[in-house]
Amino acid sequence: MNFVQTLTQVLLGLIGLGIVVFVHEAGHFIAARMVGIDVEAFSIGWGKALLKKRIGPVEYRLGMFPVGGYCKMRGENDFREAYEQNAAQIPQTPGSYFGAAPWRRIAVCLAGPLFNLIFAVAVMAVIWGAGFEMQTLDNRIVLASDISPGENYPADQAGLKSGDRIVMINGKPAVNSRDIQEAISPNAGKNLVLTLERDGSTLERAIQPLLDKSTGAGRIGVSFWIDPVAGAILPESPAAIAGLRPGDRILRVNGQDLPHTAALFRILQEQPAALSLEYEREGRLMHTALIPVYDGAGAADLGIQYQTLTYRTPSYTLPGALVKGASEAWKTLTLYLQSLSLLFRGIDLTQAVSGPVRITVMAGEAATAGLGSMASFLSVISIALCIMNLLPLPVLDGGMIALFIVEAFRRRPLHPKALFAFQTAGAVLIFGLMLFAVFGDILFLARR
Repeated sequence: MNFVQTLTQVLLGLIGLGIVVFVHEAGHFIAARMVGIDVEAFSIGWGKALLKKRIGPVEYRLGMFPVGGYCKMRGENDFREAYEQNAAQIPQTPGSYFGAAPWRRIAVCLAGPLFNLIFAVAVMAVIWGAGFEMQTLDNRIVLASDISPGENYPADQAGLKSGDRIVMINGKPAVNSRDIQEAISPNAGKNLVLTLERDGSTLERAIQPLLDKSTGAGRIGVSFWIDPVAGAILPESPAAIAGLRPGDRILRVNGQDLPHTAALFRILQEQPAALSLEYEREGRLMHTALIPVYDGAGAADLGIQYQTLTYRTPSYTLPGALVKGASEAWKTLTLYLQSLSLLFRGIDLTQAVSGPVRITVMAGEAATAGLGSMASFLSVISIALCIMNLLPLPVLDGGMIALFIVEAFRRRPLHPKALFAFQTAGAVLIFGLMLFAVFGDILFLARR
């Protein structure tokens, strides 16, 4: 990937993430106005204001960096001044943030995450309403142990074989690889029943996915069967130099049969200096030599993109799209909550936890893959932002909600020292988490 492509992805990623943050702040803004808390400024973007326009009591701004935004409410930092002045309580000025009743502040805090959730449902409803195409793989499998002999996975223990088709999981149809991944990934350690097709017969096998500690996902030790048919040949790649063309079917490599592309991976593990290829083109048997290129990690780049399956989702009516959007949002929400519990099960946090750099890169990659991919990714990030902000941690909306609930039950205003200590602890915690996430991002970029 060249510098221009990388820069484009980063810029698109920043814009996409900015939309999600903007929606969150818009929720706070609208709720504050509705419950009678004065908003002094609402900004699209951060940094020095390039444009300002006061409409009524609110100054609307356009920041220098068009990423996200903020909602500045009157008196939201009064607790700092009260702390510095050693005051006994925060000023209860009418129209200010801390002058409002606790339930009003709770409503403002809830509105940001709620808007993120509504945004995710709306985006998913539009995507599913219009219908979309996605590239996926067949539901036919290849055992990982056939590629790396000596390994023993749940698929081997359950008696699966390369060439089997997984057609159902726990009674739910599995049409393609996406269906299989969605059923297995979130169910590490749980008992599943696979319905297989093998040589014209239907079989059932019980299986329990393992937890992949590098990703936090469940895995059973299979990859998906891909016929070794070239869908595209990258220009100036080893495959292009060897004379391969789209549509060519590779039959043998170095004298070994190639029923699927995973078999080629097994051959390349030994890093041969040259590959002798037998392939079929328009019914003719042809031969060529290919010189693979290996990267620093020993992975080979042949320049072949194999044919995949194109799956078209059905289009939904408006009511159906809203129901489907809500269903997909709920599924993502529950999956995200499950993933939080995995943080305490020994997974590799440097790989499983994404920081701002990694999220921006992934958002940019989704954007360059198409508008549908970008929208889908942003809806997932929007749900993640919703859940993270509702965690009862200092600085986050959830932490403030917890404080305001305590204040409501005590029927006494929060003490400035207690609030300042709570917020300071939260700032230290969030800063530490950000440092850890950025460290993981650096490792991620190094691996790329």
